[in-house]
Amino acid sequence: MKWIKWLSIAFISCFLTGTLAVIGLYFYIAPELPNVDTLKTMRLQTPMKVYSADGQLLSQFGEKRRIPLEMEQIPETMVNAFLATEDWRFYDHPGIDVIGIARAFTSLLMTGEKRQGASTITMQVARNFFLSREKTYMRKIKEIFLAWHIEELLTKDEILQLYLNKIPLGYRAHGVGAAAEVYYGKSVDELSLAQIAVIAGLPKAPSLLNPIRSPERAKDRRHHVLRRMLEVGAIDQASFAEADAAPITGKYHGPQVGIYAPYLSEMVRQEIINLLGEDEAYTGGYNVYTTVQSKAQIAAEKAVVGNLFAYDIRHGYRGAVKQLWQDGSNALISSDEAQQNDSEIAPISEGWTTEKIFDYLDDVSPVGDLLPAVVISVSETTAEVAVRGGLLSTMPWEGMNWARPYISDERQGKAPKTAAEIVNPGDQIWIRTHEEGELSLAQVPEANAALVALNPKNGGIEALVGGFNYQFSQYNRVTQAKRQVGSNIKPFIYSAALEDNFSLASIINDAPINQWDSRQGTAWRPKNSPPVYEGPTRLRVALAKSKNVISVRLLRAVGLQDLRRYLTRFGFDINELPRNESLALGSASLTPMEVATAFAVFANGGFLVEPYLIDKIEDPQGNIIFQSTPKVACSDCVPIPKQNADDEFPISPATPVEPAQLAPRVISAQNAFLVTQALNSAVWGGGSWRDGTGWNGTAWRAARQLKRRDIAGKTGTTNEAKDAWFSGYNSNLVATSWIGFDDHQRNLGAASRNANMGKEQITGKEFGAKTALPAWITFMQASLKGQKEARMATPEGIVSVRIDRETGKLARRADHTSRFEYFIQGSEPTTFAEATQDNPFDSDDSSDQQRSEELF
Repeated sequence: MKWIKWLSIAFISCFLTGTLAVIGLYFYIAPELPNVDTLKTMRLQTPMKVYSADGQLLSQFGEKRRIPLEMEQIPETMVNAFLATEDWRFYDHPGIDVIGIARAFTSLLMTGEKRQGASTITMQVARNFFLSREKTYMRKIKEIFLAWHIEELLTKDEILQLYLNKIPLGYRAHGVGAAAEVYYGKSVDELSLAQIAVIAGLPKAPSLLNPIRSPERAKDRRHHVLRRMLEVGAIDQASFAEADAAPITGKYHGPQVGIYAPYLSEMVRQEIINLLGEDEAYTGGYNVYTTVQSKAQIAAEKAVVGNLFAYDIRHGYRGAVKQLWQDGSNALISSDEAQQNDSEIAPISEGWTTEKIFDYLDDVSPVGDLLPAVVISVSETTAEVAVRGGLLSTMPWEGMNWARPYISDERQGKAPKTAAEIVNPGDQIWIRTHEEGELSLAQVPEANAALVALNPKNGGIEALVGGFNYQFSQYNRVTQAKRQVGSNIKPFIYSAALEDNFSLASIINDAPINQWDSRQGTAWRPKNSPPVYEGPTRLRVALAKSKNVISVRLLRAVGLQDLRRYLTRFGFDINELPRNESLALGSASLTPMEVATAFAVFANGGFLVEPYLIDKIEDPQGNIIFQSTPKVACSDCVPIPKQNADDEFPISPATPVEPAQLAPRVISAQNAFLVTQALNSAVWGGGSWRDGTGWNGTAWRAARQLKRRDIAGKTGTTNEAKDAWFSGYNSNLVATSWIGFDDHQRNLGAASRNANMGKEQITGKEFGAKTALPAWITFMQASLKGQKEARMATPEGIVSVRIDRETGKLARRADHTSRFEYFIQGSEPTTFAEATQDNPFDSDDSSDQQRSEELF
């Protein structure tokens, strides 16, 4: 009995001593313990996601990939897999597993090493949120105390949810949602048991046990997870056997971006950083919704890239990227065949086996749609190629017959007749894969391009492509490249002329200008392109045909300084507008964004809108923390308070809006309507083809392909064709297309006829109508598909009268010599034209169409 008594006293003493020691230790380190109350409001570091207006993911920014999930979104099988592996008694213990600690302590005594951590899931939450991963006794003690606090603060499900969303699982994936996407490209509810077991095995050593870096280790760890699930009854024997036998299929999956829009995404990233700061932007889990329309963005990307390839094809092939061998052999053998032949691994120089070729190609990154390939053999009209990704295929003659030699931007060699004139075995080349599965030879374009589309009613950016490929160049040509605009400037000069009492029927002499410049000691002789002059010409026709000398005459009529000031109404910086008459020919350097914004004034009836990209920003809970309030173009709205009577552009009383929401009116609705009418003629032309007076505008290709009467636009080409432009619109969409070389010394050159290509090929010198317009047409075809025509409504104060085509005066005849023309009320002609013959300056169908090929 004494022995029992003393043993009880000793036990109680030890217990009290231990308890006091624990209490003392707690109060000793309590000041160093973080406040676990923050877990109630803890916001997990989640990347910023950028979406289109219709919810398509454009990009994701942030160091950590995380997809926060609620417990009900996580499959029970995944929960059981983690519990079986990490802490099966999780729902039974108070945050510390005494049995696990005893087991770890015994292991330490037996081996002298810290092989088992005995950390419960709650303790891992404490470590992941508040502590480091260093293996020290003090860190373990802090884990224990923090775990007690956490268990008092949160429910078991709340703790488990934090754990499954926080835990690092390799390849920047944090939490099971991100891990499912990174390793399998799936959501958690789409995973198989085998895949779940792989993810559940990662917490022990994510960098070593993941299926990408070490499939064998991942398989062994998966077996352990499945075995534990079987032991605790979470799965049956049949499920275990099936999952354990499954192959390891994990591979890296990037963020599941729905639309490729890197230039747009970078613009958003910069704006969000300026708004929220870099740390908050990358970790706050914000969802940013842009004004981008996914249909339009996809169309813009295809239009820009496709147009650059088309330009590249007609200018010739610059040759292989690299030649890997040169002995001319067409034969390849595998390394296995070489061993059977007891020979070197190559009848080809330097041992280029199929295995070595594919290994080489795996190290060459694709460029957009271009895939690296190596030519294996060449026949008369085909080539066998090895393509990155392990594909051996045949490239047909139709995929490479375009590839005549490139000589210069102005000259190309003869069309090839055999495949051997184009490629050789050993050539590393670029290829494109088409929807039908056929391959075609390609090359990375040396020219570059840009396209931007705006909603003219509020300035929302609906599509933007800043260059051929963001991987090659992050330079955003839409917002950063200031290039000479050529004839894209003319509509604004004509707008100034209309403001200065000209009309679309005003007659200006299309005749050469020869002006002596005493300072330069030379004569300035601006010329039409081509150098064809038609004498007295109506303004509508002059703008539609892009007459250079008439643009100069209008500049002189308005006055250079007055014109420069007038152009600022469209958002142009007066300091960037030349102080000489070359302004009339487009010597000003502007960005595509500035040009598109200016054309939007015509499209929306006279208002200057501001381009914007971010519509709204939501926090992770879906609360809107930012909502854009763009200024809108609204002809039927009036600001509050109403305008004064002496305002330049009075507006009739209608729907009242806040002044901050109404875009400023910069030209009258009548002026915008008349310019649009003239630019519609640039697309559709005029006259009567039946009677021999028909003529084409510079953008006649748009009429032929789009077949819409609601479009208007203007081509633009600079001196020596270093820049080509097209800007066009209807009342719902405005877009500007540009193409040129980043190297300002190069011009777009010319293309001769290729005997291997069809009748529709573009030849001759490159101009806006040939080089920039095709991208605009392709974009508009897709963007406007299914939409009804949206013609600009005729505003009040516009009248229509029949005029004589030759003189612009009132017409007595109602035949092909006359037409109805629009005028601002009070500016219409009051005298009749005398009876005359047909206009001697009109040309026939064939000759005028040939001229239009070369017009600005």
